[in-house]
Amino acid sequence: MGPSTLFDRVVSALFGRDGSQADDAVERQLVADMTELVVETVDPRIRLQSRYADKLEGCVRKTIAHLRSIGGQPLDPLLLSRAAWSGDPRLNAYFASADEVPAFLGRSKELREFFRVPSNREAGEAFALLAMKREERTVLGVQQHGDRVQHDVPLATVSFSGHRLFAPSATADATRLEVGRRIIRRLAQLALKRIVDLDMKAAELGERKAWLAARLRLVKLAVDGAAGLLEDTTETRSQIAAIERELKETVHDYIETKAGVATLDAFIKHIDAVFSHPEQQVSLQRTPVRLSRMGVRVDGDHPGPLNEFVMTELAIGEGVDVVIAIVRCPLAEMPPEEDLLSKAERFI
Repeated sequence: MGPSTLFDRVVSALFGRDGSQADDAVERQLVADMTELVVETVDPRIRLQSRYADKLEGCVRKTIAHLRSIGGQPLDPLLLSRAAWSGDPRLNAYFASADEVPAFLGRSKELREFFRVPSNREAGEAFALLAMKREERTVLGVQQHGDRVQHDVPLATVSFSGHRLFAPSATADATRLEVGRRIIRRLAQLALKRIVDLDMKAAELGERKAWLAARLRLVKLAVDGAAGLLEDTTETRSQIAAIERELKETVHDYIETKAGVATLDAFIKHIDAVFSHPEQQVSLQRTPVRLSRMGVRVDGDHPGPLNEFVMTELAIGEGVDVVIAIVRCPLAEMPPEEDLLSKAERFI
């Protein structure tokens, strides 16, 4: 079975419509497929280690359970259109104006490539994954309490930037699977990063060890050579002692680091460290949000219109969060390509 077929099977089982708990035989096959997918993605040499599948089974089962909980969360498609901007609270919050919506669609090269396929163009719309950064700031503003207006009040504002569109597809289900693929790749990336980082550390320690050894030889030659007949070597001998201590510590760190990356057992331990705690690496959170039309966070009563919606945020570790949504992209909303070119020429 090829890697792409294996990937498709795992992702469909966890993020497809039938991603619920399966019977024992099907579940065992999923664990086996997931194990092979992880090994193939991180380092296929792990298969040379005896009983590697048994050693990884526990962490793989934990990851499957976590990903299944993510895959079961609702991701209702959001229609990206100029007309929907004023009435849809998510769209109104994510884009500063109605005109930004078609302009954003028009900038997507992937979306234009998708609609160049005749069958996709006939369908008239695409589904895709929208990703954005959420930015929160505190500003001084005006707040009204009944008939009283208060100035210089600290207000929490929420804005969205860096909009990007990924993986246009013919169906929302296909886009859900793309979310799953990216989550699994992220976990594999984190496991491989641990291995690569240790390998780089070992290389740096190896270079440091070689430099210190050369430095030690140089200083010893200064003491034992002709220069030692004319100079007081007390300070130089102190240098030798300090270099020898540092060299000893560096050799110890090098051996320890090299042992942590050079064996297949070490590879398995790094995978286990990530896949045993998938919730610490990747999570999908749905958070109720109440914002004014100016992007100010609202906790209590507010006199004006509000954007109240549930925000879906994908946390991918290391303090990195991205707001995501599955979106519908109508072909009719995309400006003609020549319009974009003419607008660009104005700034040249």
